[in-house]
Amino acid sequence: MRNELEFINGCLNMKYKYTHWKQVKPISGKNPFETLLDLFQQLLTIASGDVSQSLKWLTNLDKEYEITDSFEEKYSLADFIQDLIDKGYIDQDDDSNAMVITPKTEKSLRDRSLNEIFSSLRKGGQGNHKTNFNGTGVERQSETRPWNGHEELVNLDTTGTMINMLKHSSIDALNLSEDDLQVYETDYHTQVSTVLLIDLSHSMILYGEDRITPAKKVAMALSELIMRSYTKDTLDIVAFGNEAWHISVKDLPYLKVGPYHTNTKQGLEVARHILQRKKFANKQIFMITDGKPSCMFENGKLYKNSFGLDRKIVNKVLDEAVKCRREKITITTFMIASDPYLQHFVREMTEANKGKAYFSSLDNLGGFIFEDYIKNRKRRVH
Repeated sequence: MRNELEFINGCLNMKYKYTHWKQVKPISGKNPFETLLDLFQQLLTIASGDVSQSLKWLTNLDKEYEITDSFEEKYSLADFIQDLIDKGYIDQDDDSNAMVITPKTEKSLRDRSLNEIFSSLRKGGQGNHKTNFNGTGVERQSETRPWNGHEELVNLDTTGTMINMLKHSSIDALNLSEDDLQVYETDYHTQVSTVLLIDLSHSMILYGEDRITPAKKVAMALSELIMRSYTKDTLDIVAFGNEAWHISVKDLPYLKVGPYHTNTKQGLEVARHILQRKKFANKQIFMITDGKPSCMFENGKLYKNSFGLDRKIVNKVLDEAVKCRREKITITTFMIASDPYLQHFVREMTEANKGKAYFSSLDNLGGFIFEDYIKNRKRRVH
């Protein structure tokens, strides 16, 4: 619902984008409840799971843009709220006496994020994890190649092998040699342990641009993708600001930016320690950030410097990147800002880790991460 998103951003004092207004109409195939639920889910993500704030925004939007008036059947916001309760999307918290979202809603937010990102991916844009290790599961491809003399012949191309043999055989004598053997190409699927690092420093909402909401959507979508399709893979999520901490998937909708600096060093350190405990040989860190490292702990105290690139801080971060490289942990950085200081730092860190870096707009952040994640899951075996 493009129009809805535009005026949501305006209501939340983010970067304004003025366009010609078109009356909001229910999306084809969706009833009034589904239409409002879609909008409510977007508001919940922006409001970090705050039901009261989301409903307040929804009420203001309905008054200004007459959303419920556009429905063919009579359906009010009061009806919608009652349906949310009846269908198990929101419930009353006994301790605070406030309405809160339920596990069903947490799951629906992950589902919505996953569908939103997949719908934006270009057709055929997804690749597959390419690694240097053999994992479980083999997929036979249509291409063939000569047998290498060592592998099992379970993927023998009998037609190609026969053609090769006939080239040097006669009607009276069929001479099959080792060089005639032709086999199908195969992809070996691997299991991967991933830590997703999310920057919660103050700059993620600075300058009137909401950067944390797209980052949360990606985290929710990636977690849902892995739980659905790659159940043997692991995903851990680490948030970092002045310090870094491990969070669970169910906590994702509630993430908020704080008055934090950027402790990239501790973020990488926590991620590395998590991956040290994983049994898989294939380990990676995805880091979403919009700022240069600006703090670290030194002798138990927080050392901060927000001006330029502080070499004391940067060098400690680079040390972590090198440690990750030695432990065969690849760092892929997704930059969602064009700050030259950030770009300079990311170039240094990528070189230290021998990893990868992408400059990503907020619109295509999910596409970048999903394509990179999926294409690292299998390799062509020669």
